[in-house]
Amino acid sequence: LLILLMLTLFGPAAAWAEEGSDEVDHLALAALMLRDGNIDRALLALDQVNTADEQLDRVRYYTLRGMAHLRRNEFAPAREALVQAIAAGEADAVVYVYLAQVSYQLEDYAGAIGALNDAGAAVERVPSVYHMKAQCHWLLDDPVMALATLDQAAEVFPDDASFLRRKVFYLVDLGLFKEAVVLGRQYLESSSGKLEDYIALGNALRASGELEEAARLLEFAQLSFPDSADVRKVLAHVYIEREQMSAAADILHQAALLEPALLGEAAELYRRSGQTYRALTLNSQLSDQPEKLRQRLALYLELESFEQAAAMELPMKRVGLLEDEDLRYAIA
Repeated sequence: LLILLMLTLFGPAAAWAEEGSDEVDHLALAALMLRDGNIDRALLALDQVNTADEQLDRVRYYTLRGMAHLRRNEFAPAREALVQAIAAGEADAVVYVYLAQVSYQLEDYAGAIGALNDAGAAVERVPSVYHMKAQCHWLLDDPVMALATLDQAAEVFPDDASFLRRKVFYLVDLGLFKEAVVLGRQYLESSSGKLEDYIALGNALRASGELEEAARLLEFAQLSFPDSADVRKVLAHVYIEREQMSAAADILHQAALLEPALLGEAAELYRRSGQTYRALTLNSQLSDQPEKLRQRLALYLELESFEQAAAMELPMKRVGLLEDEDLRYAIA
């Protein structure tokens, strides 16, 4: 589409002036400025165009103006100019695509769909058009049309897994976890899969009660993405729901090496799994003093180390924890 736009807008007007004339061709100059990225100069050149001239190529004039405003993120004037370009004559399909983009930015999703439909057959082989149309239907709370658009795109582009991926995420958002899992497996088999894909599918399996499948998938993802704490966090929650507290604690401890803020949760899981002394070891590494002291008091009480618990009165008072009635009672 960009090549088409270059040919129609910039190609015929690479000169600044007409041959044999000293008169500046402002429309050609604006096209040249846009091509070079000089948006402000392009608008200045367009302001010099005589719009009363009956010979003016109005479609091209308003298209250039719409593009200039779009590149400056001035969406309302961009839409106005593009609408005028379409009204002025036979505009190229790319103008409708730009109008759809502008309408999307203005949250006029119905308008974006209409513009894409008006673009006609010229955009039937452009994958991004189907993605935009599906997302517009989704944002208009029309999931049936959103899914139907993705199904249509998958038939047109059978080798493009991105439509299947988007459909999986839509199904997850709709709470249709079992359907999402089936399609998610198909997607992962047909593509390398991204980190967020494994996490989304793992969460879908977990929500649908398929805990064993979720654990298997996330364990594979953990090997594929060893630097990700997010995979380990989801996997730890799967283990918790399977009541495998020790395994959950170990996984979250590994995640804490990548994301130290998780140390407190890992220590709590070790406490819940009966490994109190290991929980104390992790607790000593916490940098958040209130969290550290609150958790340590609970650990001392669980170990019945009452003298050590009582000795925490001054440190807890120093950080303001004794304003909590439950903690005051525990110290007492």
